Amino acid sequence: MATIQGSNVFVGSLTLRGQTFPTQTLDLDHKKLRFYVDNPRIYSLVRSDDRTPDQDEICEKLLDHEHVKELIVSIAENGGLIDPIIVRAGDFVVLEGNSRLAAYRHLATKDPVKWAQIRCTVLPDTIDEKLVFALLGEYHIKGKKDWLPYERAGFLFRRHKQHSIPLSTVAQEIGISDKEARHIVNVFEFMILHGETDRDRWSYYDEYLKSQKIRKAREEHSGFDALIVQQVQSKAIPTAMDLRDKLPAICTAPKKVLTRFIDGRYSLEEAYESAKNAGAENDALNKLKRFREWLARADTKDDIQDAEKPIRDRMLYELKDIERRAGKFREQLEKIKAKLD
Repeated sequence: MATIQGSNVFVGSLTLRGQTFPTQTLDLDHKKLRFYVDNPRIYSLVRSDDRTPDQDEICEKLLDHEHVKELIVSIAENGGLIDPIIVRAGDFVVLEGNSRLAAYRHLATKDPVKWAQIRCTVLPDTIDEKLVFALLGEYHIKGKKDWLPYERAGFLFRRHKQHSIPLSTVAQEIGISDKEARHIVNVFEFMILHGETDRDRWSYYDEYLKSQKIRKAREEHSGFDALIVQQVQSKAIPTAMDLRDKLPAICTAPKKVLTRFIDGRYSLEEAYESAKNAGAENDALNKLKRFREWLARADTKDDIQDAEKPIRDRMLYELKDIERRAGKFREQLEKIKAKLD
């Protein structure tokens, strides 16, 4: 790597994915540096519509971020950076530390002389883009983990889709399971597909795609996804907790409850109350229904009849005990019903 002109130069190296790169750490004029438009935080703030923003727009958006406001105070109190930002030689793009650069530029508007230069570690301009993303993963997913869930998801999505890295490899790199990585990417894709650009709504769709009970309704009703997105965006579903706690009950309630919710006759709250009254939230009732449904299945009869004699004997014992206990419960419920009637 060619020597870069600057003050207080220190030569070193960085090892990433088995490759070692020469580095230079020095003070550079912050005006020479450029924000990295594919940084996951910047991407989520200003690139969700696939439009490449200009440098001033990126800085303005970052300065609105609470995290950057806190950095401004911290950097001012410390009199500079604790850790240098990481810059690529050649184009002077800031690969790691875009928030700190924005904070520095804000401070420079107050005192241009004091904040004229920022501490940088410069990597060769030949570093592969895939290794840049690997570096970001080390910092923000394995390391300080300061990215929001949506930002982490965007990182995983682009590393898998744009860089053609197998999802299992990406998951292994950042220390999560294949299942979790697949879910994160699916949620991110869902938001893109439905034009959802508000990264703060990530938790809604995370809960939505996580629920097995909701999945059946999605499969049976083609417009269900669009309805939920519309309700989330209009705040008809006020919080992610409302979606998590109430929508599954609605989806497993009698069909008329879900139908009335879908066609707009019931709000989320009305549908949930109706579902509760119909017993959708009662755990004991749901277990009894699942047991009855299992008994009614044709393959249950085959499994019982085809079992070996020792197993059949044990099943006979269990069924007699169930019959005895079920009879007692039935008598108790009939007595309660008689009193109420």
